[in-house]
Amino acid sequence: MKITASAVSLNVEDVSASIAFLKDHFGFHEAMAADGFASLTRDDAAMSVVFLRRGLETLPADQRDDHAQGLILAFEVDDLEGELARLEAEGVTVTMPLTEEEWGERAFQVRDPNGVIVQLVDWKGSAAA
Repeated sequence: MKITASAVSLNVEDVSASIAFLKDHFGFHEAMAADGFASLTRDDAAMSVVFLRRGLETLPADQRDDHAQGLILAFEVDDLEGELARLEAEGVTVTMPLTEEEWGERAFQVRDPNGVIVQLVDWKGSAAA
């Protein structure tokens, strides 16, 4: 098997709100879009984020009404403190403050308007060494 691309696909109520959040605060742009669907990407990211409107008929019946929950959309960044300051200056509410785990992971979280958790992380924190 050869994997040529990766994506995470999330069912949300308001696709436009999630699109705007990732575009405005995380530099994503639309690669594809249609009614109830959008695929977002970044030139420097190895994956795409897809938003699907809940109830979309093209989804299998057992998935149509699911909502993106119980997952964390994590992005590793070089300057965690700088990104935290930038997002706070942009008015984004931090829902988990900057923390450091004993294994070295440093992270904070925000949520998009649909409740999707976005975590910015530094997996090479001080304890990781």
